[in-house]
Amino acid sequence: MSGVSMRMGQLFDRESGRAFVVAFDHGQALPIPEGLGNPVDLLERIIAGGPEGILLTAGMLSQSQHLFSHRQAPAAIVRADWTTLDKRMQSELGEQYRSLITPGEALALGASALCTYIIGWPAEGRMFAENIENVARTVHQAHAVGLPVIVEATLWGSRMSDKKDHQLLRQMCRIAAELGADALKTEFVGDEEAERVMIEEAGNIPVLTLGGAAASPEEVAAAARGAIASGAKGLIFGRNAWQVPDMEGAMRELSRIVHG
Repeated sequence: MSGVSMRMGQLFDRESGRAFVVAFDHGQALPIPEGLGNPVDLLERIIAGGPEGILLTAGMLSQSQHLFSHRQAPAAIVRADWTTLDKRMQSELGEQYRSLITPGEALALGASALCTYIIGWPAEGRMFAENIENVARTVHQAHAVGLPVIVEATLWGSRMSDKKDHQLLRQMCRIAAELGADALKTEFVGDEEAERVMIEEAGNIPVLTLGGAAASPEEVAAAARGAIASGAKGLIFGRNAWQVPDMEGAMRELSRIVHG
C-alpha cells in the first residue's frame, strides 16, 4: 500500500465506506454572498458538523490549520487550480484556467489530497488541451509525493448549455480516470441508471457527486439519495450544505443519507 492509497482510504468512513465532504473553495472563483462574515469562523462551524473532509483553498487552509490539527479533524483537500466560474468575470475576460499550487506545496501545508478540474467544452480547444496536460502533470507530481488527486469532471465550458448531459459527462469522467485520478467529483445527472453507468465506466475508483447551485432542501436530499443509490461513494456539497438557514440540520441530513 502506498501513501496515495493510505491517504485516499482515510477519507472514507470505515463502516459505510463512504464520505461526506463539504466544499468550501467558493471564495476563490465565485461571488461572495452578503453576510457570511469571517470565513474561518464559518469553517469552524462547518467542521463541527463532522464531515469526513473539507475542500478548501491553500489560503484558507493556511489560515485555519488549528482546525485540522487534532485527531478527529476532517481531511483537508486542497483546490489546486482556478477557472473563471464567476459569470461577470467570464463575460469580460473570457474563459481562463490556471494551476495555482504544486502537490509538494500542498503537502507542506498539510493537505490530505488535491482536487483539480477537467472542464469540458470550453470555447477554445487550447484551454481544454492545457487543462488536460495540467491534470496529467498534477497527478504524476502528486503521486510522487504520496498525495491522491480528486479530479472534478464537468461540462462547465461555454459551449455547453446542458451541464448534466450524461453522454458527454461520461466521457469527461473516463478521461479523468485515464489520466490517473484517484477519485472523481462530478454531477449527479438526475437519472440513477445513467449515473450508475457513468460510475461503472470510470473503473475501480470512487465517485463523489457535487452539490451544484442552490436548491430547496427537498431537491438537495433527493439528489443526494439518487447519487448514493447509483453507487456514488459520497457527496462533495458546498452551498447546499452551509449557505442555508439551518446549516447544522442540512449537514446532519446529508451525512445521514451518505452513511445510511
